Amino acid sequence: MNPLPNPSSANPDAKHSSLPWRRSIVALFMLVALAMPLLLYAAPVGNPISILGIRIEFILFALTLLGVAFFHNHTLLVALAGLSAITAYKWHIAGFEQGLGLDGLLHHLGHEWVILTNLLGLLLGFALLARHFEDSGVPDALPRFLPQGAFGAFTLLCLIFVMSAFLDNIAAALIGGTIAASVYKYKVHIGYLAAIVAASNAGGAGSVVGDTTTTMMWISGVAPYQVLHAFIAAGAALLLFGIPASIQQSRTAPIVRDTSTEVRIDWDRLWIVGGILAAAVATNVIVNWAFKDIAESFPFLGVAVWVAILAAMRVRQPEWGLLPEALKGSLFLLSLVFCASLMPVEELPEASWFSAMILGFVSAVFDNIPLTALAIQQGGFDWGVLAFAVGFGGSMVWFGSSAGVALSNMYPQAKSVGAWLRNGWHIPIGYVAGFALLMLTLGWHPEPPHHASDEASASADHPASLTAPEPQAQLAFHAPNGQESFQ
Repeated sequence: MNPLPNPSSANPDAKHSSLPWRRSIVALFMLVALAMPLLLYAAPVGNPISILGIRIEFILFALTLLGVAFFHNHTLLVALAGLSAITAYKWHIAGFEQGLGLDGLLHHLGHEWVILTNLLGLLLGFALLARHFEDSGVPDALPRFLPQGAFGAFTLLCLIFVMSAFLDNIAAALIGGTIAASVYKYKVHIGYLAAIVAASNAGGAGSVVGDTTTTMMWISGVAPYQVLHAFIAAGAALLLFGIPASIQQSRTAPIVRDTSTEVRIDWDRLWIVGGILAAAVATNVIVNWAFKDIAESFPFLGVAVWVAILAAMRVRQPEWGLLPEALKGSLFLLSLVFCASLMPVEELPEASWFSAMILGFVSAVFDNIPLTALAIQQGGFDWGVLAFAVGFGGSMVWFGSSAGVALSNMYPQAKSVGAWLRNGWHIPIGYVAGFALLMLTLGWHPEPPHHASDEASASADHPASLTAPEPQAQLAFHAPNGQESFQ
């Protein structure tokens, strides 16, 4: 499938004329972010600093996310600048969980490296998996089965929803955008573009292989069945935004199907896609069932995906040329995830259905990956509710999710917050209604934080520690509120 032409390339002078001042602003932002810990160098060592009751770590993290939101062409530089600033502050002033300086950082890395390595392996592996699926011929065959009119437009959104449940939501959005370009001859309504992004995010919300946020939950120990009920909210949202968006598109342009060429399905590539996904799921189940004690000491999940990819090379070669760009995007996400791991989560409000709903709105303007990482670090959430909130909430603004950014690169006219909100008005309605339906049907059932369970196990193994608690009493703040329910 050929990528869409970028209208901005028609005037390269206009494009490049804006680069110097943007780079200057990014450089200034990085300088301020990097200098802030140095400005605080005179602060007492080991004493965290707060401004208006907000810890400095959260302020630096918020500045980093704002930089990501405003400077889309320099996201990796901004993320690395924020990570450097937060690490420098923790290194000298606030300290890591295990102390100050290099020893504290190394202890923290020793705790986080498995999650980061698993995430890197899955992100790179799923990029190759998505290309296997695209090259299988299935996306080219789908337009032949679309009905005419608004029903055909809605059918395409349903197909994107289903694809995203077992394929990365970014790939599902790009496949949907390419199919829309083909059947609508590039006359795609912005409201329908927003719906394509929303359908890809909704379909991935209830699947641990459908979205980076749910994959992160899976890596951290959340079982796949614990996010499945997100499909209740996602399905309701699909109806509420999909129908009006399909009407918008059908009024803009009719479906035009090209049946002049024969489409062949590469079944070998489809078997490879299924094999990679099966290897990931089977590894996760086996490790957590038979080898639970060592599950957090080695990146079994990421390794299993790559073993399956390499084993399939005898049948079909993957598109290795995708890896450099995928690595760049993965390093960006890993930088934000590591930033989130450095946050003092004991200072956050207690996890609740209301805070989960607010996270969905926040993810529309801040990247949902670090927000999910923060929620995982804090714990105490209903994972299905959180998966829908952070997974679907980013659809409300074009840069609120990776799928939205990727599709907007194909359709530059979508890179307008005002146009996205005006034409995609049905997305927030779908979010609120889907969230409300999930609460009214199943309610709020939070899971205990992982570290709380670990502390309980440690206390059982070392009863003497119960009589000599550490002075970090605020850690009790994370105790799960199992009695909380939605009224």
